[in-house]
Amino acid sequence: MTAKIEASAPLRVDLAGGWTDVGPYPTDFGGEVVNFAINLRVIAKMADGSGEEGIEYEFQAPRGSGLGSSSAMNVAAAALLHPEEVGKPGNLAERAFVAESLGGNLCGRQDQWASAFGGFNHLLFIGNSVERMPFEPMNSAKNWLKRHLIIAFSGVSRRSGDMQELVWGRYSDGDVGVIEGLNLIRGSAREMANGLQKDRRDLVVNSLRKVSQGVDMIDPSIHDPFREVLDPLVSNGSVAAWKALGAGGGGCVAILFSQKGSNGPKNDFE
Repeated sequence: MTAKIEASAPLRVDLAGGWTDVGPYPTDFGGEVVNFAINLRVIAKMADGSGEEGIEYEFQAPRGSGLGSSSAMNVAAAALLHPEEVGKPGNLAERAFVAESLGGNLCGRQDQWASAFGGFNHLLFIGNSVERMPFEPMNSAKNWLKRHLIIAFSGVSRRSGDMQELVWGRYSDGDVGVIEGLNLIRGSAREMANGLQKDRRDLVVNSLRKVSQGVDMIDPSIHDPFREVLDPLVSNGSVAAWKALGAGGGGCVAILFSQKGSNGPKNDFE
C-alpha cells in the first residue's frame, strides 16, 4: 500500500478590515485587516508522489461559509506539494493566493496569511505586498472574546466570488458609497488592533460597528440574511455588534454579545 502524506490548515475569522485586502484597493489606498485562525481546518491528503491531481480534501466546516475554506485548502495543498517551504508560511500563503487566483476566484490575501501563520494577525496590504505587524492581544481580551463572541452558520452556503464581482464592479465605476464604505472598514482595523492589545472592549465594539456600517455602504445584501434575527437583539441590548464573515450574503456571521445577552440569548444560539 502506498503511504499517504497529510497537511492541514486552519480556517479564519475576519474581525475588521476585510474587503480592503482585495482587488485594486491595496494599490489605490492600502488595506488593513485584523483576523484570527480557528480550530476548524481543511485537511489535505495524497499518496506519496501522486502529485496535485491525487490530493483529497476533508473540510471541517461547510464550504461557502465565509471562513476562508478555499484559501485554507490551497495552503494545505501548497504544504503537501512544497514541503521544503513548510517553515516559510509567507511563501505558502503566496503560493495559495496564486493558485486561488489562477482558479478564477477574485480574492485578497488575508485568508491565506491567516491560514499559513495561524493565531491572531494584524496585516497591512500595499500593492501586492503583505506586512504582518507585531500583534498580540492581551489574554484578558482573548478570554473576553471567547466568552462573548460566537460564530453562527446561516445554513446558506454561497460563492464569495459572486459578491466580490458585484462590489468591485461598482468600485471600478467610481461608486462613492463603495469607496467610502471601504475606507471606513479599513479604519476599523487599527481600532480593533488597539482594542485587543489594550483590552479596550469599547474599541472592539466600536470597530465591529464601523465594519458593519461600512459593509452596508458597499452592499446591503451582504448582511441581509442576518438582519431579521440580529437587529432586534441589538435593539434590546443583547448583542453589542455583529458582522458577516467573508463576503457575506449567507455563510457565517460573527455575533458579539453584551453582558446582558451572554446570560440568555447567547445560550439560545449555542
